[in-house]
Amino acid sequence: MSRKRGEAPEESRSAADGSGASQVPFEPTGGTPGPAPGGRRLALDVHGRLREMILSGALPPGSVLLQAEMARKLGVSRTPMREAFRLLQEEGLIDAQPDQRARVRTVDPEDLDGVYGARIMLESLAVSVTAKSLAPGDLERMSEALKRMQDLSVDDRPDDWHAAHKEFHRIATQAVAPHLQRMLASLGEHSERYIRLAQLGVHNSWARAHSEHEALLEALRLSDKDEAVRVISRHLARTALNVLADIAPEYEPAATRTALGIAGNGQA
Repeated sequence: MSRKRGEAPEESRSAADGSGASQVPFEPTGGTPGPAPGGRRLALDVHGRLREMILSGALPPGSVLLQAEMARKLGVSRTPMREAFRLLQEEGLIDAQPDQRARVRTVDPEDLDGVYGARIMLESLAVSVTAKSLAPGDLERMSEALKRMQDLSVDDRPDDWHAAHKEFHRIATQAVAPHLQRMLASLGEHSERYIRLAQLGVHNSWARAHSEHEALLEALRLSDKDEAVRVISRHLARTALNVLADIAPEYEPAATRTALGIAGNGQA
């Protein structure tokens, strides 16, 4: 990785012991609290900003998050901050027990393995169903999303890069039922921190991922569902296996390897 594992950036290390909340970059929304819908929007804004900082590594694993101090530094009341913490905990990004300090969760190999095992199976199914139903306009939108991903830097514009990445995968799986689309979206959101770890930790991961996205798009252009499934399953497995090899080389990723064997003929 670009820095030793477990070593936080200089500006983030103070956050890990609870003393660095003042280092959090945030533009306060200002104004007075509004009615419930406005309060909900503010909570979602705070959640989104904290979430991006966790996924990007600005708040590294183990960082202490003090609700009152964070609310003061971010210029909001305790109410939206409490809701933001609740959402982060539901996503598995923080541990927040009653009467205890909240902390950014460490990377759990079992969680990563389970998420990617599920993604391989469900996304392979969705790609297979979608492969023969994409219209020329759908393929053009995928091509445009892929070009945006190539042009953007995830370091400088992470939100834009991830938005284009989500759009690319969403179109490739769009033909399945809404409840499955929601499951895929949830797994994709959960995967963002692992994608970021892969991008930081594996040399040339950008070029490899881009070539895999291009191969998926080409398979879909040809309505070749078998090739599309092989590409997407290997693409997802490669991210999981690379991150696990870096953070927990002793861990055996049974879910990822089993799913790959079923969906992708066992070839990573």
